[in-house]
Amino acid sequence: MEDSRLIAVGDFSNRIDAEIAQGALAAAGIESMVSADDAGGMRPNLWLSGVRLMVRDEDAKRAFEVLRVT
Repeated sequence: MEDSRLIAVGDFSNRIDAEIAQGALAAAGIESMVSADDAGGMRPNLWLSGVRLMVRDEDAKRAFEVLRVT
């Protein structure tokens, strides 16, 4: 995900739900990353603003379509 602006396509209350959505995007050929302030999943109680699923700006429209169906 280099040299691209990242867009949040989903906000989740935990990393597991975000990773399930990330799997749906991966199955559709869309690269994504999970962003959370939880020490890499080691301290889930640290998150302050939720867990976000990020994609490249150019993939955002398609990602929203995939996530709407799942």
